[in-house]
Amino acid sequence: MNKEALQSVIAALREGRTPSLSVEDFPCFSHEATEGNQHVDPTYLDVVAKSLTADDAPTFERALRAMEEGDLAWLGFKIVYDADAAQRNTDNEVTKKYGDEGSADGEPLVFFCNDAKEIVASRPYSPRDTFQMKDVTRGPSMHNEQFEGLTWASVPLFDQVHVWLLGASDAASEVAALADHVGFAVTVVDYDPAYVSEARFPTAKRIVLEGGNFDALEQLDAAPEDYVCVLTRGHMFDPEGCVWATRHHVHYVGMMGCAGKNDRVRELVLASGATEEDWERVKRPIGLKFGAKTPAELAIAIVAELVDVRYRQRYSAEARERHEKSLGPLRACALRRGSLTFSSCAFAGYARASSLTSRFGWYHASQEIGRKGPFSRRQEERM
Repeated sequence: MNKEALQSVIAALREGRTPSLSVEDFPCFSHEATEGNQHVDPTYLDVVAKSLTADDAPTFERALRAMEEGDLAWLGFKIVYDADAAQRNTDNEVTKKYGDEGSADGEPLVFFCNDAKEIVASRPYSPRDTFQMKDVTRGPSMHNEQFEGLTWASVPLFDQVHVWLLGASDAASEVAALADHVGFAVTVVDYDPAYVSEARFPTAKRIVLEGGNFDALEQLDAAPEDYVCVLTRGHMFDPEGCVWATRHHVHYVGMMGCAGKNDRVRELVLASGATEEDWERVKRPIGLKFGAKTPAELAIAIVAELVDVRYRQRYSAEARERHEKSLGPLRACALRRGSLTFSSCAFAGYARASSLTSRFGWYHASQEIGRKGPFSRRQEERM
């Protein structure tokens, strides 16, 4: 989403014209986003466009103001494929009741919603609509498809977090795919074009350094809000990656590796002019600690940590506390004889424990639970 697209829509609506909406500006309607969904496809944008009137202009104006102010906000879409079913009340014994009606009407609706749950829309909406309009701000959600006859979509009005992958290792390839899937903008950097290939990194921006090493990394610039994952092949250029990240004062930098290797990298980083304080900013080892070994498993650990860092970057402590309270009390985790089973309650426990002392969240939480939870010392060492 960009400001120019919103300005174009506002101008068309104020002039009484049907605006032009494209999947480039509203990617929640793209072929990739709607693949496999029998109820919506890219052509539904035409339905949305034709439904808009001058009454909808304030919704887009509020979205434009949110972008200008850097608000954590979304432009949402109510997508109706069966008007009668959409308006029926279909609560059951499990779901919370949201009044005695379904959706307020059987027509598509564009609305604005921000993290403060301010909603702007051109038509009245029912209590059940309100619930789903707020929920869609989480992105694709299990509640989008909860009721028959309609579904929901949204586009964020804020920029993606930029993740740099320094090194085109197998782990980096897995991280790139998963990070893209959860909404990060990914750039991979390496000196060997055989590894920085479209086949290995189809969704990432790819940069090939000249010179057969990482010396040219200094020609690239990172922003203070960026994240850096140091994942060079064989760890050969991890020191250069750490120095580059700390010199640019990025929001997060993590490095893979064991304690012995880290000691040597520390020596080389300090020898390059970095300070001890710079070195302490490097999260090591990168990722949550839960026994990940393979590149795919390591990617889960790393991206989960990136998601947690992003969550803490975007949301205030008060907002996080409200969210964690809404999850309910921590339940005991299931243990099977001879193995550890990580259920959803385990990861909820990581998130809750992370609020104790952690800057980066779940990694420290896993250590806290490992010390105080139901894990033996030997089980903790295997994690």
